Amino acid sequence: MNSMKLSVLDQSPIRNNASPDQSIRESIALAQACEGFGYHRYWLSEHHNSGSVAGSAPEVLAAAIAASTSRIRVGAAGIMLPHYASLKIAEQFRVLEAIAPGRIDLGLGRAPGSDGRTALALNPNARTAADMFPSQVRDVMAWVSGSPLPVDHPFRTLIAEPRGPHAPEIWILGSSNYGAQLAAWFGLPYAFAYFFSDGAGAAEALHAYHSQFRQPAPEEVQKRAAVTVFALACETEGEAKYWAKSRGAFWAMRNRGQYIPLPSPDEAEQFDFTEVEKAQMMLSLQRNFIGTAPQVADRLRALAQELQLDEIAITTATYDPAVRTKSYELLAKELDLG
Repeated sequence: MNSMKLSVLDQSPIRNNASPDQSIRESIALAQACEGFGYHRYWLSEHHNSGSVAGSAPEVLAAAIAASTSRIRVGAAGIMLPHYASLKIAEQFRVLEAIAPGRIDLGLGRAPGSDGRTALALNPNARTAADMFPSQVRDVMAWVSGSPLPVDHPFRTLIAEPRGPHAPEIWILGSSNYGAQLAAWFGLPYAFAYFFSDGAGAAEALHAYHSQFRQPAPEEVQKRAAVTVFALACETEGEAKYWAKSRGAFWAMRNRGQYIPLPSPDEAEQFDFTEVEKAQMMLSLQRNFIGTAPQVADRLRALAQELQLDEIAITTATYDPAVRTKSYELLAKELDLG
């Protein structure tokens, strides 16, 4: 396992009966703890108009985390690029690179991270913006790295400041073959949102990535594949299943179109779910990585071997923030992150 990196994806979950702004401060504290545990990078998600997730501006939160850590890589996973102008994203992450040289990641996604109405509020051209994603990725890559845009590009002479000796590491994020093929075309690292679909489509997407990867210049850039999984480790399997009830209820309500704050396990038991929903929750519990640290670690090792992964990023949401932090600590010790 030491040859494969272990990282964090933090969605800044909002907990029931807690103020949403508290979730942002909890993310900063968790990042500092995970740096001490030995995790490789700390990624932040982007969601909008959500009663479930407080992380609406990962570039701002990344700045706070980068300024309060010293080793761990920090970035977004990701920036939902169709909401924004490519130059502005490049400038934001050039600033982040100046704050923490050599430690910044820029994950780019095409999904809205919101509902359609909110997407329109963020970008009035949202209905067509997603079609421009490949050209936006090309532009961001050029402005972030300082490499030239095509000779006929209308903004070829523009520069994203501040320039410097380092450049953010760009990833493509996705949960389908589209993102995998795009990452392969541009020669970029690719991360599959395994937790979003309980792994459905992961093997196919990663195969597309590996088989279609085009080696860019310079040649030292190598293809790298990662997945993000939901994992929760506790001292006992029963304890882990107890705290996982919150996530089960959250996702069942999400499938109904209701984005609720994370309930406590006891509150989750009081929800009135159908038999079909209960069966789906049980299946999700089995497919996610929940149990003792040795149990979870063994499954992570098996997944890494099965999918030829260079890295796994773990996302964890529990009603008690201390349980979430402890889970990352237990896995770090079990997998000898040092």
